[in-house]
Amino acid sequence: MDDITEKPAERFAIYRAKDARDYGEHDLQRVDDITPAIAEGLAHYMAGEDDAHGQIVELLYGAPGFSLTKVWFKSGFPLPLHSHGNDCLYYILAGGLRFGEEELGPGDGFFVGSDVPYTYTAGPEGVEVLEFRNSNQLNIRFKSRTKAYWEKAGAKIRERRAIWKDERPPSAAANDAG
Repeated sequence: MDDITEKPAERFAIYRAKDARDYGEHDLQRVDDITPAIAEGLAHYMAGEDDAHGQIVELLYGAPGFSLTKVWFKSGFPLPLHSHGNDCLYYILAGGLRFGEEELGPGDGFFVGSDVPYTYTAGPEGVEVLEFRNSNQLNIRFKSRTKAYWEKAGAKIRERRAIWKDERPPSAAANDAG
């Protein structure tokens, strides 16, 4: 599959789940304004075995001016406070998440405008989210810049790794029950 930045805008396109690519396989996202504390903190998010990471992010479709991403954050995953330089519409497929006092579940969603900081924590079963963006290139700016914040997040991740290793997406668990 060609890199999405090289594709012309299409008037009609079909995409297939089997063709989804991990964010690490392309140059869709860049991290802006990284500090040593952020770099060290992010290392906690990516350390360990692949099946023990708390997140799986896949690009389903991308074309100039648009992208669709599917994200699975595993149970209790602490999404760091951050912003993006473009608008994004989120739709929850399965599982749930918590924004402060707000709990959202399947069929719920939220909109985050360009440069608006946000954070949430995946629910007890994790959360699968579709991200619709008005861009095929995006940046991420982490707003939490203190070493204490990243140490706390890293401790949470280390605590959850054993659980995440064998965790299945909430949609798979829902299919098993139904």
